[in-house]
Amino acid sequence: MCGIAGIISSNPNDVNADRIKHMTDAIAHRGPDGEGAWVSEHGHVGLGHRRLSILDLSHDGDQPMHYLDRYTIVFNGEIYNYIELKNVLLKQGYQFKSETDTEVLMALFDRDKENCLSLLDGMFAFAIYDKVTNKVFCARDRFGEKPFFYSYKKGVHFLFGSEMKCLWQGGIPKEVNNLMLFNYINFNFSYNPNETSSTFYDHCTRLPHSHYLWLDVATLELDLQQYYHIDYKHIDSNITEAQAIERFYQLMEISIKRRLRSDVPVGSSLSGGLDSSIIVSMIHRLNPQVDQKTFSAVFPGFKKDERKYMDYVIQRTHADAHFVTPNEIELIDDIKKLVYHQEEPFSSASIYAQYCVMGLAKKNNVTVLLDGQGADETLAGYHPYYIHYFKELSKTNKALYKKEKAAYLTMHSGSSINPLVTQGPKYIVKNFLAGHVNELKIIRSRLQQLRNPLMTKAFFNEHIGKTIRLNHRFESLNHSLYESTMVFGLQELLRYADRNSMAHSREVRLPFLYHELVEFIFSLPANLKIKEGWTKYIARKTFEGVLPPEIAWRTDKIGYEPPQKEWLRNKKIVDYTQHKMNLLVQQGILNKSAIDRALASNQQQDDMSESKWRYFMAGSLFDE
Repeated sequence: MCGIAGIISSNPNDVNADRIKHMTDAIAHRGPDGEGAWVSEHGHVGLGHRRLSILDLSHDGDQPMHYLDRYTIVFNGEIYNYIELKNVLLKQGYQFKSETDTEVLMALFDRDKENCLSLLDGMFAFAIYDKVTNKVFCARDRFGEKPFFYSYKKGVHFLFGSEMKCLWQGGIPKEVNNLMLFNYINFNFSYNPNETSSTFYDHCTRLPHSHYLWLDVATLELDLQQYYHIDYKHIDSNITEAQAIERFYQLMEISIKRRLRSDVPVGSSLSGGLDSSIIVSMIHRLNPQVDQKTFSAVFPGFKKDERKYMDYVIQRTHADAHFVTPNEIELIDDIKKLVYHQEEPFSSASIYAQYCVMGLAKKNNVTVLLDGQGADETLAGYHPYYIHYFKELSKTNKALYKKEKAAYLTMHSGSSINPLVTQGPKYIVKNFLAGHVNELKIIRSRLQQLRNPLMTKAFFNEHIGKTIRLNHRFESLNHSLYESTMVFGLQELLRYADRNSMAHSREVRLPFLYHELVEFIFSLPANLKIKEGWTKYIARKTFEGVLPPEIAWRTDKIGYEPPQKEWLRNKKIVDYTQHKMNLLVQQGILNKSAIDRALASNQQQDDMSESKWRYFMAGSLFDE
């Protein structure tokens, strides 16, 4: 796991080791174990790297790395099946001087060029310069676990880096993208699914996940291509539940075994939920003699604290458990660092809890953490997926629809954690007016602006016609899961995890995002994902013998959630939020009078909890 940066320019005077070092110094947290910079003979290509040593801790693993006197690479990520790939390449005559996955990747690229991507089980963002063709190849993994940003001016330059701060240090101006800012303040979008390359800053483009690009160094012409997609319409209707359980277990075992490959200590995040508990329990089953370390955030006294569920897993696996209890005072102390590392707005204070867990792992000298992210989006873990499941059944199987809905109502009626999603105006809109949700949101926004103009007239009018639109019309549960996995949802969570882990020089690995496992899950019928009121049904059945029963068959769904409302009442946070709002007023974005009215009463402050967090985040974009 590392940080990468580079400059490709038509003017060789713009490419030098000092400039590259400025870029990589900005991401030193991503790679504290080594650094390197390289400039091509003709001076038009420069590559930089910061190393976090995970595999082959010797200098043979240093980057930029060269291969066959032709290729030079800077690589961030892990290729988990590098051993299997290396064995094949050795038989085909390729030779290696290191024990790294990086060298295997270069050999595979020499053999297959862009087609090598389909063979990789891993998370990655990398750039390879081929001096024979005088082209640069850049790629990002299927789901977006590893970041890659670039600034491109056709015929002039192409700068890239693992984080946007690399580009700013390389001389790219730091200017806020006001359209993204508008959609965030108004509709809470911290990601644009309509244009996945967009970021919160002008001149900073995100290489979309599951894409690669070729850059011709001589002409600085860029060719962007998508290399991966999931066919969510392909369903194996003949598979039995027993067969699905057997295959799920096999794929999960392969995924975890590969993600335990490391030359440094490996531990796990443990939230108390189904997904992280499966991983910790499976690691124990595979390696019962290993003293497994787990890291968790707990909030004693908070209604949604998960400590008791963590303890079920810890007792069963005999894990060496470590806990941290973030609080609002620490949040105030750490918020500038957190915003610095995240770079773009994040959804809630839960991101801080994750940040603290990564810091806890660092204190205990564990470099690699396995984590359960990705399962909710593929296995229908979030309760709103019930809506799409019931809608699919109502069209395809009326009898099963009635049975499944009755089971759901019986199981979840009266829940104080997860209220029923099949009741109230939100359900009516999502179920019957799905095709009009975007228009209704825009109308509501216009009415709010007329009644109580929070934004300045000029800022609102300039951007209201360019609002982000989500797809709310899903033909099936699988269609909805595809949107969450590949279009809107998962990528934000992966960004949070990458920045939080890298802020502490830790690596996060996600077994549920093994692509063959994801594809298998998508091929399963809907009633193996949700069944008899249970979300993630096939995962529960597959691992019920591995998990404590209190985890396998728990009915509530809780995210990594801190007591955010209580935190936002803290006077220092209120004052800090007010300062951020004033920055937005100074930028001509918010109306000061509207803010003053909204903050006038304590009740309104409580009602504005979510909005205040957005102002807090939006104002942070303008910090120096």
